[in-house]
Amino acid sequence: MTPAILLLKKTRTPHEVHEYQHDASHSSFGLEAAEKMAVPAEQVFKTLVAEVDKSRLVVAILPVSSTLNLKKLAKAAGGKKAAMADAALVEKTTGYVLGGVSPLGQKKLLPTYLDASAANFEQIYVSAGRRGLEVALPPDALLALLKGRSDDLQNP
Repeated sequence: MTPAILLLKKTRTPHEVHEYQHDASHSSFGLEAAEKMAVPAEQVFKTLVAEVDKSRLVVAILPVSSTLNLKKLAKAAGGKKAAMADAALVEKTTGYVLGGVSPLGQKKLLPTYLDASAANFEQIYVSAGRRGLEVALPPDALLALLKGRSDDLQNP
C-alpha cells in the first residue's frame, strides 16, 4: 500500500488501482503506463514538481503525451518564472522516487495545478506512488483531495 492508495481509501474516494510490469529500460514512464494499460496517452497524467520564483514548490499534473509550459505554470501559481525542481528535492519533499511521484499522499501538500484537458475525461490515470502502479479517478475528485486548481499548462 502506497501513501496515495491509503489516502484514497481513508477518504473513501472512488478509484481503481491498475498494476503492470514496469520495464526499467523504457524511455518514458508515463508513455509506458499508457501502453501497458492500453489507454490513450492523453488520459494518463504525469506529476511534475517545479519551483516558482526560486522560492516555492508547486505540482503540475498533465498528460504524459504533452510537455509542461513553465511560463503558464508560473502564471497559474501567481509567479513570474518556474523551473523544474531538483530531483533530490522532489524525492525529499514528496516522499516518492522519480517516475513514481504521485500527486496524492505526498509528505507535504503543495499547491497543485491540473491541466484543463483532464475535464475531457470521466476519469484520469495518475501514479499511485511507484513505477508500475497507477490509479484511475475522476479529475474533480483529484482536485478536491489536493485542494488544486485547473489551468492550461501544456505547450501549444
